Amino acid sequence: MVDYKEMYSILFNKMTDIIEEIQQVQRQTEDMFIYGKDREFVLLKSGEDSDLPKKKE
Repeated sequence: MVDYKEMYSILFNKMTDIIEEIQQVQRQTEDMFIYGKDREFVLLKSGEDSDLPKKKE
């Protein structure tokens, strides 16, 4: 018989490890941005002011 508890445990633990790794990479890249020398801020327009073509209805 398939041990669903073991399957769930393996899947849960692996997903948790991956999420923690992604969070660490996010913190690392945020630090790179915050402490980088070549920071240039770009103001993005809102959706209504965007230069993107409008959807045809």
